[in-house]
Amino acid sequence: MSPDRPPRPTGLHEQTVARLNNLDAQIEAGFEPHPYSYPRTHHARDVLAAHPDAEPGQEWPEETYALAGRVTLMRHMGKAAFADLTDEFGKIQLHFSKQDTERFDATKKIDLGDLVGVRGFPFVTKTGQLTLRVTAWQPLVKSLHPLPSKFHGLQDEELRARRRYLDLMVTEGAREKFQARSRMLRYIRQELDARGFMEVEGPTLQVTAGGAEAKPFMTHHNALAHDFKLRISLELYLKRLLVGGFEKVYEIGRVYRNEGIDRTHNPEFTMLELYWAYVDYEAIAGLVEELLSGLAREVHGSYQFEYQGKMLDFSPPFARVDYLGALREHVPGLDFDPLDLEKLRAFADERYPQWKSVPSYKLLDKLFGEHVEPRLVNPTFVMDHPAVISPLAKRHRSRAEAVTERFEVFCSGFELANAFSELNDPFDQRERFEAQSARQAAGDDEAHPQDEDFLLALEYGMPPAGGLGIGIDRLAMLLTDSDSIRDVLLFPLLRPEGSGPEEKTAEKVEDSEG
Repeated sequence: MSPDRPPRPTGLHEQTVARLNNLDAQIEAGFEPHPYSYPRTHHARDVLAAHPDAEPGQEWPEETYALAGRVTLMRHMGKAAFADLTDEFGKIQLHFSKQDTERFDATKKIDLGDLVGVRGFPFVTKTGQLTLRVTAWQPLVKSLHPLPSKFHGLQDEELRARRRYLDLMVTEGAREKFQARSRMLRYIRQELDARGFMEVEGPTLQVTAGGAEAKPFMTHHNALAHDFKLRISLELYLKRLLVGGFEKVYEIGRVYRNEGIDRTHNPEFTMLELYWAYVDYEAIAGLVEELLSGLAREVHGSYQFEYQGKMLDFSPPFARVDYLGALREHVPGLDFDPLDLEKLRAFADERYPQWKSVPSYKLLDKLFGEHVEPRLVNPTFVMDHPAVISPLAKRHRSRAEAVTERFEVFCSGFELANAFSELNDPFDQRERFEAQSARQAAGDDEAHPQDEDFLLALEYGMPPAGGLGIGIDRLAMLLTDSDSIRDVLLFPLLRPEGSGPEEKTAEKVEDSEG
């Protein structure tokens, strides 16, 4: 062992000890244990792309490539060895040999999972596989734990989310999902920037967490000796910017809601919110159609794509349904005005006793979720929501019912987007906040709080505007054919290790998944 290396800890797993012994052997062969850099010139995909129609027996000794990545397969055969090198963008086969490769014997100390750098030229094997003939190589980092079986990958969903780095290493398609998510965000920014929107950032810590009906997380600031809330929405601070004179603003950022975890909910998630002065919700609907249909083309090359075994069609224009009309049509036995909350309470208590603790006004969305949402497969605008569940939307200009100019976009049975003609009458807004405050005082911890600073901003005058919120994670689920929101969050919120059932340690991964 090199004298300048730290002493080896005691109590290591036997597989870790074996790998450290292999590292010692590589150091004795003249390699650095942890080199500072490697002069990579290309990725694996560059070599493959340069020779798309190669024939067995061809070789290009005049072409030199320097690659770096993780060894995900290794086969020694006497005086030769084959390996798979995987980097961020792909995989290529390597060929080491006693004849061509410097310090060939040390390749026998390469373990699966090691990071290596290689230099060589491409050739095609007798079986027709484009391969890099390695002339020089260098170990970069020794992996101290075995990788999960290449045949099974990580089958345990909890382990995939908790050990995301392993998931990205070995699960086919895992990296591609997050690369698609990145392209999705880049496309949204490019489209909004091209339309004159300005990207901004609002505060995460807020005195009053508003803009949605949700229970916030609490935190304490020591220097200010005050409790703050993590934001549940981006809305109210973006609207303050409209008051200040900006006319097209958007933010893509994390919001936090102290709620349960299921297939489409994670307490920490990403929202796009935008606000556009001097337009209404119809203009926002047009923008939504353009954004979502364009995203489908960007990711899939077509308006049509498959999600969980069903073909979705994002061709504009999207279908439209009326919120109250859909309730009347699809909720069995609902033969009265659903905005009569007393009748709705009696109706629900009789037919849905499991909802007895649900506030009366929230029964509207409960019934909608039970009977209407599952029918909305292709992207659909659900128009004109009741005012009682829309505290920040303008009342409808032409309907006698107590409804607002608000729509939501549903697809494949869950909500993707929410938009309003934004309420800018400070007295109407105050009245609605006060109604929400009364619900909060009665025990509804998700009711919208009173926000006096926002009301003051409205009193200075906010222009008429349309606003939009899109759940980025759910959109990523659709566009990457993911069944769970966990699969499109690099690091979803999980129960802390050790606080629940026994979880798999690094040493158990190979045994449990192999």
